[in-house]
Amino acid sequence: MKKILFFALALTASLSAFAQNPAVASEAVPYAYGMHLDIAHVVNITPAAEVCGPTPVQMTYRDSHGETHVLEYSIVGTGCTN
Repeated sequence: MKKILFFALALTASLSAFAQNPAVASEAVPYAYGMHLDIAHVVNITPAAEVCGPTPVQMTYRDSHGETHVLEYSIVGTGCTN
């Protein structure tokens, strides 16, 4: 019985750790050419808009110190056809 209780407690504790959202910077920093980026792990990249031209996207990443950052940059949208 103690093993089942311990297993249930361990499972609950591990699931609650995964359910917590990481602290994310509230504002995205616009990318500038030559900017030094310390990207250790990419967390998320927003999808590009369906337009034919430059469109902003945001990349959420963690640096080598474990801090989360949001970077905004432009890419060509997915709405262009040949």
